Amino acid sequence: MSGFLFDALHQSLGRVLDLRQAQHALTASNIANADTPGYRARVIPFDRVLDEVFAGVGPEGPDEVAMRRTNPRHVGAADLGPDAVEVEELEPTPWSLDGNSVVPERETMRLKENAMMFEAVSRGLSQRLALLRYAASDGKGAA
Repeated sequence: MSGFLFDALHQSLGRVLDLRQAQHALTASNIANADTPGYRARVIPFDRVLDEVFAGVGPEGPDEVAMRRTNPRHVGAADLGPDAVEVEELEPTPWSLDGNSVVPERETMRLKENAMMFEAVSRGLSQRLALLRYAASDGKGAA
């Protein structure tokens, strides 16, 4: 029953929230280490990771490359939680004398962008849950 209510898109959006939270922690760590010699700023490459998270999510279902679940009780193949994602280390700029690759302005912008994206995804999930709540109350509740 939970597979019917909480489809692959819902689960993928939940993973995106986990990844955005992990990126927030990485960015905060980058900012905290802005003066540490030799520290390499770390980021999650969202363009590649989101392709993996949403692979096979769509009207056609899983693509032919992804593992197929023949029974809804089977465990999914890919764990794309924050601990399973490859984190990239950024190279220092040529003018960095101490080898530190943290650029405070870039990290501040990454923090703001990440917060906006987290808010957008959480708002989308909230709307999906509100629709389920509306349907469960036979249209008598607020949507």
